[in-house]
Amino acid sequence: MIARSGMGVLKKWRNSPHCKPLVLLRARQVGKTALGREFGKEFDQYIEINFDEHPSKNAYFEGRPLEQTIPLLEVDAGQKFEDGKTLLFFDEVQAAQAVLPMLRYFYEKRPNLHVIAAGSLLEFLLADHTFSMPVGRIRYCFLEPLTFEEFLRGLGQEHLVEFVETFALPQTIPDPIHEKLMYFVQLYCLVGGMPEACARWLETENFSAIQQVHAEILQTYQDDFSKYRKRIDPELLRTVMGSVPRLIGGKIRYNQLSRTTTPNHLRMALQALDAAGVTSQIYHTSGNGVPLGAEVDPKKFKALFLDVGLLATSLSLRLVDFHTTEDLLLVNRGASAEQYVGQQLLANGPSWIKPELFYWHREKRGSNAEVDYITHEGQHVIPVEVKAGKTGSLRSLHTFMASKAYKTAVRFNTDTPSLTEVSTEINQVGQADYRLLSLPLYMTGQLSRLLEPLV
Repeated sequence: MIARSGMGVLKKWRNSPHCKPLVLLRARQVGKTALGREFGKEFDQYIEINFDEHPSKNAYFEGRPLEQTIPLLEVDAGQKFEDGKTLLFFDEVQAAQAVLPMLRYFYEKRPNLHVIAAGSLLEFLLADHTFSMPVGRIRYCFLEPLTFEEFLRGLGQEHLVEFVETFALPQTIPDPIHEKLMYFVQLYCLVGGMPEACARWLETENFSAIQQVHAEILQTYQDDFSKYRKRIDPELLRTVMGSVPRLIGGKIRYNQLSRTTTPNHLRMALQALDAAGVTSQIYHTSGNGVPLGAEVDPKKFKALFLDVGLLATSLSLRLVDFHTTEDLLLVNRGASAEQYVGQQLLANGPSWIKPELFYWHREKRGSNAEVDYITHEGQHVIPVEVKAGKTGSLRSLHTFMASKAYKTAVRFNTDTPSLTEVSTEINQVGQADYRLLSLPLYMTGQLSRLLEPLV
């Protein structure tokens, strides 16, 4: 198994004095089950129940107090559970609705018995909720696809990871190392961060085999849709999921998704895919301060796909077609570059909070402006521009900085790092005076660390 930062999250959770049952969330195939099993090796006893494979075991939880449920689970497992030494791993819990409400009682009555539940959020979302969630008695952990750094480690490039994680300005990056890291960005943009695809690349280094894995994962998502046709039309979900990859990087208009479906139904489909982790909606924010979500306009949004590798397969991109990273990143208006950066930024946040990201857009006749992403570092709002090459206009970023009078902005591109002072006059807006932190794409995961001395 490729080493994951999520393992550190689980170890910290285990040692917490308030070890609430943990629920692993996000889309299928991101590695929840594999992570749970690997973590199970840390315990003397590891008990796994997959409710998709054994739906009848839901009966252990139905209409019973915990004091009756645990003895039944022990009989099923053939062993007594020991506090502090046993990990119970409930997988595919969306197939057993009696389990989730019961989790609160593990925390209240057996707090030293470690419990992890995992499931597909899509199925969880679309299922009929006839129970109340144990608010305040469980903890969530959102698991994203492999980050670029995890991908490098999986390929045995620990020395490159160490270089990226210890780099600091005003150091410089020699061209050979820069070019090597940019090659791996290109490879990551095609293989992606889905664990099965990464493992297949390690085995075969055959891109056709990777695309087959991607296609199977995408088909798995589509197969899920038919299970919930009473709630949302599965064909509509397939249509919307198939449309998002070609719309990465631009404001979504409902008629781009379907000309024959009402906006309300399209909105519901997008929200379902977003809650499942298959897509992420990136809402417009005014960007006047933290929290950024307090000033969103729900009518203005962009979208990201779950994974840049799945995006590549959806767009029929092939490794053999691209000789340089820029060749790949410029395809479809730079969609891969924006997806790559957005995906890394979403994975950078705290694991217990659902990842979110924003953008800024000013629609004004003759002077439209858009900043690709708006994030924050502590209480500081940070605008982020993504460029698929080494250069590109920064007029929208200048406009944002002049209108908000912020002092630090970020650009990701294919060039080496730099920190420059910008001073420019923007017509009808004002003077923009700020520091521009320009970072190569492979430094996206290091953004918070590199911003810390600047804000």
